[in-house]
Amino acid sequence: MEQTKEFFIDCDGTRLHAKLDRPGTDRGPLCILVHGFTGHMEENHILAARDAMIDAGVSVLRVEMYGHGQSDGEFRYHTMYKWVTNALAAVKYAKSLDFVTDLYFCGHSQGGLLTMLIGGMCVGEIKAILPLSPAWMIPEGARTGHLLGMEFDPVHIPETLSGWGRKLDGDYVRVAQTIHVEDEIARFDGPVLIVHGTEDDAVPFSYAEKAHELYKNSTLVPVEGDGHCFTQHLDVMKDAIRTFYAKELHTP
Repeated sequence: MEQTKEFFIDCDGTRLHAKLDRPGTDRGPLCILVHGFTGHMEENHILAARDAMIDAGVSVLRVEMYGHGQSDGEFRYHTMYKWVTNALAAVKYAKSLDFVTDLYFCGHSQGGLLTMLIGGMCVGEIKAILPLSPAWMIPEGARTGHLLGMEFDPVHIPETLSGWGRKLDGDYVRVAQTIHVEDEIARFDGPVLIVHGTEDDAVPFSYAEKAHELYKNSTLVPVEGDGHCFTQHLDVMKDAIRTFYAKELHTP
């Protein structure tokens, strides 16, 4: 019987809102699942990913990052460094759970970028990663001054920017400029599942193709004609996740 527990994970005094969904009481694998920029854990595509993992017999730890959902912090002051620190706290928490056999990490959009970073940082601890519509154009956009619909001087960064109708502190850009995802891609040898809509107008599909080329052991599932959140074909994303775990867990 499926079980759900809601709680907060401490990250050096920052409370991260979390929900742990388990398909049963037996020991088994767990996947940490993270939303994207402006997102939260109850979005349709996040719930669909969770359901696919539960169907596959995988427990799911959904965690909301700094400034998002019910976690501490203001959205405008979030940065990828804060998210990385949050994610590492989630990994540490997951490793402390006595029922967990193998650990996976999955994230959507900016959470997909985070997934790629954590994969490289936690080699040997994360068995496989699942970046969904990974927004790894963020560091490149921060360095060129064209990011999330914002235009700015990448050298003289404004103290406040507006992106997607939300205010962002300039430190978001300053931090993103220092991130080089290719380094973490090169470090990760485990299986990678990339799912990306071919008509994504937020993160071009070409970034998924590039990631697929760079990873040593990746599968790319294009969601034909769909956008950033798979609103037209959530079933394709769910099938891709179930198929991936069936192979990983050697189940029919």
